[in-house]
Amino acid sequence: LDRAVYSQRQLEAVMEDFWFNHFNVFANKGADKWLLTAYVRDTIRPHAMGKFQDLLIATAKSPAMLFYLDNWLSADPVAFEHMQRELAQRRARYQGIFGGGYPPAPRTFPGPSNAPQPNKTAAKKQDRGLNENYGREVMELHTVGVDGGYTQQDVIAMAECLTGWTVHEPRKDPEFYFDERIHAQGKKIVMGRTFDYGGMKNGEEALNFLASHPSTGIFLSRELARHFVSDNPPQSLIDRMAENFAATQGDIRSLLKTMIYSPEFWSKEAYRAKVKTPFELVASTARALDADVTVGLPLAQWVGRMGEPLYLCQPPTGYSDKAETWVNTGALLNRLNFALAFAGNRMGGATVDLKALLGAEALRDPNAALGRSIDIFLGGQVAQTTRQTLESRLSDPQILQARLDDPVKQVNEGLIAGLVLGAPEFQRR
Repeated sequence: LDRAVYSQRQLEAVMEDFWFNHFNVFANKGADKWLLTAYVRDTIRPHAMGKFQDLLIATAKSPAMLFYLDNWLSADPVAFEHMQRELAQRRARYQGIFGGGYPPAPRTFPGPSNAPQPNKTAAKKQDRGLNENYGREVMELHTVGVDGGYTQQDVIAMAECLTGWTVHEPRKDPEFYFDERIHAQGKKIVMGRTFDYGGMKNGEEALNFLASHPSTGIFLSRELARHFVSDNPPQSLIDRMAENFAATQGDIRSLLKTMIYSPEFWSKEAYRAKVKTPFELVASTARALDADVTVGLPLAQWVGRMGEPLYLCQPPTGYSDKAETWVNTGALLNRLNFALAFAGNRMGGATVDLKALLGAEALRDPNAALGRSIDIFLGGQVAQTTRQTLESRLSDPQILQARLDDPVKQVNEGLIAGLVLGAPEFQRR
């Protein structure tokens, strides 16, 4: 949140948020509470404006993603059983060498209550097999999309390609580790492409194949256009972006340039078509008010209160960026209360100097305060109905407040600024 408020690379900050939702990880799943910081810093951020292929492989090798979608436990059942037999034989040899020949026989006692019972829990823990979670999500959500043309057999083959991609020392110093012993041997066929390289290269080549697949270009272009342009982006823009994706081998910066310089991006239909998510609203409000944020936690709590708690989206889909998710009566009331509290200098951990922002004249004249707020926060562009609604509030007794150190009544500029920040126009990008 601090980076979103203070970054001078606004597009890069937006893309970091976009890619985290695309490659979502749920913070409250066990170890991911501790792995998530490195995931954002070392995996998402360095690749946010690079090649999609590099970003995809980086997320696939991230301990946070491996843990979240359980791929760190995925193993070929036959290979895992073979490994367990080898380990058992080693233990037996070790006991034979250092245990005086043979391990001592267990002591027995009369009575059925003392009869040794099989440890079903331990036996269950020993069973490991193929886990399809990541193999499915990497196709459905990360690359080709649900309409990309893959089948259940492709999901299984993809999961087999990625067996052995696990985490070394997960409780001590977690890092990506490829375990050859539990990797599925033999050829795998994913969406008509055969992978029989052996070892970790099976997974790497399968991911490279998905990253450069035409369906991936279409899927990512639609997601980016939906995020930046409108909830239902025009097909002409998606097609142009997909062509660029294929021509540049998935260069994210070039893909964004194609979108931003398109006529669809600057069209009347796309202007303020996107509703800000709670995270975007909080960050943009802090930037608009030129707030001095010393403690980010109260702002983060407001993000959660408005429905988007940071890093706590449990499904792998990530948070939605469609208006229907965020626009309802309760949500709009929350947004207005947030704006009023922030502009009124009642936000913990942040201070606002509206006098410096709006000017001295705004302290004396409510109309001047409203005009300056519209100019600064909305770029002077406001619907007539919104302006009339705001002007009707200028007669509210709360607009004027008596200062103890000044007998002259002055304008409550915080209330006026808060109302403008709560206006429909500021809720949209």
